[in-house]
Amino acid sequence: MSKPLTDQEKRKQISVRGIAGLGDVVEIKKSFNRHLHFTLVKDRNVSTPRDYYFALAHTVRDHLVGRWIRTQQYYYEKDPKRIHYLSLEFYMGRTLQNTMINLGLQNACDEAIYQLGLDLEELEEIEEDAGLGNGGLGRLAACFLDSMASLGLAAYGYGIRYEFGIFNQKINSGWQVEEADDWLRYGNPWEKARPEYMLPVHFYGRVEQTHEGPKWVGTQVVLAMPYDTPVPGYKNNTVNTMRLWSAKAPNDFNLQEFNVGDYIQAVLDRNLAENISRVLYPNDNFFEGKELRLKQEYFVVAATLQDIIRRFKSSKFGCRDPVRTSFETFPDKVAIQLNDTHPALAIPELMRMLVDVERLDWDKAWEITTKTCAYTNHTVLPEALERWPVCMFGKLLPRHLQIVYEINRRHLDGISALYPGDIDRLRRMSLIEEGDPKRINMAHLCVVGSHAVNGVARIHSEIVKNTVFKDFCDMEPEKFQNKTNGITPRRWLLLCNPGLAEIIAEKIGEDFLTDLFKLRKLLDFVDDEMFIRDVAKVKQENKQKFAAYLENEYKVKINPESIFDVHVKRIHEYKRQLLNCLHVITFYNRIKKEPNKKFVPRTVIIGGKAAPGYHIAKMIIKLITSIGDVVNNDPIVGDRLKVIFLENYRVSLAEKVIPASDLSEQISTAGTEASGTGNMKFMLNGALTIGTMDGANVEMAEEAGEENLFIFGMRVEDVEVMDRKGYNAREYYERLPELKQAMDQISAGFFSPKEPDLFKDVVNMLMNHDRFKVFADYESYISSQEKVNELYRNPKEWTKKVIKNIAASGKFSSDRTITEYAREIWGVEPSDVKIPPPNEPRD
Repeated sequence: MSKPLTDQEKRKQISVRGIAGLGDVVEIKKSFNRHLHFTLVKDRNVSTPRDYYFALAHTVRDHLVGRWIRTQQYYYEKDPKRIHYLSLEFYMGRTLQNTMINLGLQNACDEAIYQLGLDLEELEEIEEDAGLGNGGLGRLAACFLDSMASLGLAAYGYGIRYEFGIFNQKINSGWQVEEADDWLRYGNPWEKARPEYMLPVHFYGRVEQTHEGPKWVGTQVVLAMPYDTPVPGYKNNTVNTMRLWSAKAPNDFNLQEFNVGDYIQAVLDRNLAENISRVLYPNDNFFEGKELRLKQEYFVVAATLQDIIRRFKSSKFGCRDPVRTSFETFPDKVAIQLNDTHPALAIPELMRMLVDVERLDWDKAWEITTKTCAYTNHTVLPEALERWPVCMFGKLLPRHLQIVYEINRRHLDGISALYPGDIDRLRRMSLIEEGDPKRINMAHLCVVGSHAVNGVARIHSEIVKNTVFKDFCDMEPEKFQNKTNGITPRRWLLLCNPGLAEIIAEKIGEDFLTDLFKLRKLLDFVDDEMFIRDVAKVKQENKQKFAAYLENEYKVKINPESIFDVHVKRIHEYKRQLLNCLHVITFYNRIKKEPNKKFVPRTVIIGGKAAPGYHIAKMIIKLITSIGDVVNNDPIVGDRLKVIFLENYRVSLAEKVIPASDLSEQISTAGTEASGTGNMKFMLNGALTIGTMDGANVEMAEEAGEENLFIFGMRVEDVEVMDRKGYNAREYYERLPELKQAMDQISAGFFSPKEPDLFKDVVNMLMNHDRFKVFADYESYISSQEKVNELYRNPKEWTKKVIKNIAASGKFSSDRTITEYAREIWGVEPSDVKIPPPNEPRD
C-alpha cells in the first residue's frame, strides 16, 4: 500500500494554486535567502521561524511593488473615476497567503519553501491577523477591496491604522477576559508609511465671521500620517491601495507661547493627540457616544477628503502641484461610499472645504456633495444608530455644527413646501432631535447628503424603506436601493478550502473563481456518485484537520463522525446564541432520559466575542462554557454530544472552522440581521444552513430552494403581529415541557452548582423582557434540528443537498455586489483589462 501523501505533497497537486515553474522556484529561493541574510538576521547567528516568515513576506512583497507602481501610473494616465470606500473598520485578517494566491505564486512559494526544508503552513501561522474591525461590517470592507481590485476599479480603501485592533479573547474559568491586541509588535511587512503625504486635521477652536465669510480659528492640530497597504486583484496585475491614517502630534504641540515652562510635560502630552488612532472601539451594532470616537470619525474623514481633493486637482504623475481648479467635474471623477454612518462627517466636511476653502456658493457645493456621496445602511437596531449630542459636536467641530444646521434648515424648508403644516413630519425628518440633550441623527444626515442609500440584503432594504427611512423614501423613492452583500471567493473558497476548490475545478474549470455564477454547472453532477463521494471526502478531511487543531490547541477530543454544528459570530442577544443553548440542553436531557436510544452524535461549536461592556453577552459566554462543563463530563452522554466554546474567534480561525462545518447556525429573529455574510461563507464551503427568514438567508433559500435549507421560525410579518399583540414568554414556558425543564435547570443552578443564581439576569431577561423572542421560535427550532438529524443519517442525500447549496451560492460573491455598486451607484464599469506586468514593456 502506498504511504499517504504529506500535506505538502497534497498541496502540490492542487492546480488552482498556480504552477510552480522551475524559474519561479529558483528566483523565490534566491530572494528568500537574500531577505533572510540582509534584512533580518543582523546580529544573530540563528534564524527563528518568525525570521523565515518575514523573509517570505518580503519576497512576496517584492512581486507586488512593480505591479502596484504600474497600476497607480496607469490610473494617472487614464484618469478614470476613482472610488473611495470610507470605513472606520477594515477586518483584513492575514495577508501573506491571499497575496500569493492573487499573484498566482502559491505553489511556487510552497515548493521553494519546501526545498529550503521549511513548511509553508507553519510560516503562515506566524502572521498576526490585522483585526481592525468588529465583525460583518469590517470584514465586508475587506471583501469589497479584494473585489474592487479584481474587477479593475480604481478604488481606495480609507480608514484608521489602529495601534490596537479588536481585543484578543481569553476564556478564564468560563468567563471572557480581554487582552490588548498588540498586532504591530513585530512590525507589519505589508504597509508602507508615506510621510510625504502627511496632512493636518483640526479640532476645537471657534468660528469667526469675517468679510470673506466664516473662518474656523484657534484650533488644535493633529497630523494624519498615511500608511499604504497594497490590495492585489486576482491574477489581473491590478494592485490598489488601502490607506490607513495614524495620528501624530505636530512637533510644536503644546509648546506654543502659552506653555513656556513645562517642556517635559508638553512632550509627554503628545500622547493625547496620538491617542486618536490608538484603539478600535469594540462595539458591534451598538453606539457609544464618546468624544474620542467622534474624534476618530472626523480624523479619518478630514484627512481622506484633503487627500481626495489633492488627487483630483493634481495632473502630472507623482506631482502634488494643483492644476484642476474647477470642481464642476468632481462627481464625474470622485465617488465616496460611506460604510454605515461612521464616516458621515464626510458630508459636512466636503461642504466646508467647497464653501469655506474653495469658495463655491452653497447650492453648487451641495449639488457636488450629494452627487459624490452614497450611504450604506447596515442595521435597523435603534441602539446602533449614531446620535451625537449637539453640545459635544459643537465643542469639537464648531464650523461643522453650523453647516449641519444650515443643511437641516434647507432640508426642512423643502419638506414644509411639500407638506405644509405637517409639523410631526418635520420633527420625524429633522437632522436634529429635540430633547435633553439635543442630538444630531447621523443617519438622517447621510440620507439627505447622499444621492444613493442602500441596504445590504433585499429584506433589509425593504425594512429600511418601509420603517427606518419611510418619510425620506416617500419623498425620494429613487434614492433607495438594495445591494445584497457578498464575500470574496478567493479567500473564502480557494484560500481556506483548497480541497473543495480543486474538485470543483476538475469538474467545471477554474473560471468560477472570477465568475461565481459558474458554480451552477455543478447541478449537472448532483447525482454523480464519484463527485458526491469526493465532496464528502473533502468535508471529512477538513473535519479531521480541524479536530486535530482543537486537540492540539485546547486539548479537547471530538468525534469527527459527529455533526459539526457551528455558530460563530459576535455574541449578541439578537443573534440568539441562547436559542442554540436551549437546543443543546434539550438534546442533553433527551439523551439522559433515554440513554440507550440511538442518537445522531453532535459537536456544537459556538464562538464569538462579546463587547467588553455588554453584560448579558458576557453572561451568555459563561452559560455556554458552563453547559459545556456539564455535558462534556457526563459519562452517560459520552461522545454523542460535545459543546465547545471557540476562543478568540477571528478571521484566521474562521478560515479553519468554516470548511469543517456541517451545519451553519443563522438564527437571528426575523428582521434583525441586516444581511449576514458568515451565512454565505458556510454555504460556499459545503455546510447546510439552519436559519430564520432573515437577512440574506431569504435570498439563499431563494437561490438554492427552500427545501435545501432548514428554515424555521417566525417571518418578519409574524414578528410584527406579535409586536402588536405583545410577546408573552411565560405562555411558551408553561406550554412546552422541554423548554420549561431547560429553563428550570438554568434557574436552579444545574449548570452552576457552586453559584445557583449565577444566571438569574439571563433567566430574567428571557422570561420578562426578551426583545428577540427566543421562546417564540423554540418549538420550530427543535423540530428543525430533528430534521437535521434525520437527513444526516443518510450521508448521500445530505451531500446532494450540500452540492445544490454550493451550486446556488454564485449570487453571494462580492464581485457581483461590487459590479452592482459600480453600475448603479458609482457610475463606472468593471474592466477585465489586464495591466501588463512589470517585466513586460508598456504599450
